[in-house]
Amino acid sequence: MTNTAVTGRTEKAVRSDDKILPSLGIFLVTGGLFLLGWFAYLWFKPIPVPYHYQLIAEGDSQKFSQMDLVGWPELKLGQYKVKANDIDKPIAEFIVARQDDEPPVLMYWKNSTNEVLYNFDRKPSELSALAAAIIKHAPQDALILSWWDTSRQIKLLTGRDTLFTSHLNEPLMVPLPWLEQSQAIRAYENEFWGSKVDPKEHEQFKRFSQALAAPAEEGAKQLRKLIGSNREAYIIVHVTDLYKVGVMYPDRIGVAYQNFPMTGNMHGMINQMKVQVKENNFNTYTLQSISDNEIRAFFLSDEASSETLLGKMFPFIEKKAPVELEVLQLIYQQGGYWVYKIP
Repeated sequence: MTNTAVTGRTEKAVRSDDKILPSLGIFLVTGGLFLLGWFAYLWFKPIPVPYHYQLIAEGDSQKFSQMDLVGWPELKLGQYKVKANDIDKPIAEFIVARQDDEPPVLMYWKNSTNEVLYNFDRKPSELSALAAAIIKHAPQDALILSWWDTSRQIKLLTGRDTLFTSHLNEPLMVPLPWLEQSQAIRAYENEFWGSKVDPKEHEQFKRFSQALAAPAEEGAKQLRKLIGSNREAYIIVHVTDLYKVGVMYPDRIGVAYQNFPMTGNMHGMINQMKVQVKENNFNTYTLQSISDNEIRAFFLSDEASSETLLGKMFPFIEKKAPVELEVLQLIYQQGGYWVYKIP
């Protein structure tokens, strides 16, 4: 009887284990799937954008008189603040212009940080003066080549045919801590600017930027080849394009910049720039007037950088003047903008 009783209890225990073990296995598998699902969610979860744009004012060119766009009363303008997460004060502000229901075009950018942030400051009056000159002097059927942001401004203000019409976001200039969020930033920017880029336009812009970073004669030939015909064409460059090309092709052109306050002592400011050249072993520099109170110097790192097409299109210290450039014909200059005819 004892043996029988023991055997009975053993059989009962075995039958009980038969129920527990499969249940335990199901629990472990379910838990494992849950953890895998959680890790997958964390892995593929979109990284939030570290900033957002906040609309603060809208109006016409008369309301935004600082933009010097009185000659374009049909434009609708909007002013935005750039608000970074967990920072109270805006890190930048900008103004866009729209015509009818078209996507917005960036017209003005003011950075309030010491980091390279998306774009560079420019004087609005220089852009409006440039646009007025194009309307007056450039043939209606001429093609204008310029950086994609300048191209969009010129097309909006003059109606002239530009090679680039889309908001290309190249190069994406953001602070180093934001680089891991580049994908989210690009998505946010494309949505805000209504950017639907044709791959062909991206390829054309790549060829355009590579031409600027090529040796002068070779770069000019690449520009004419990009146009693809004997059509009359002009290229407009802005001094800030130097840094953008340097970001895209650092092996071809080395560029650095520094802002200096306008103190009225021009001799002392020039001495500061000479110190920067000597201490960093720079090759040369050129200047951009940002405002009545500030000036910006762009430095080239070496002689090879000075020999690029873009390097020869601005007045660098102790280098040949742009009027002496043979591969392109200088026809107009307004502030930081330089206009050349492509032969």
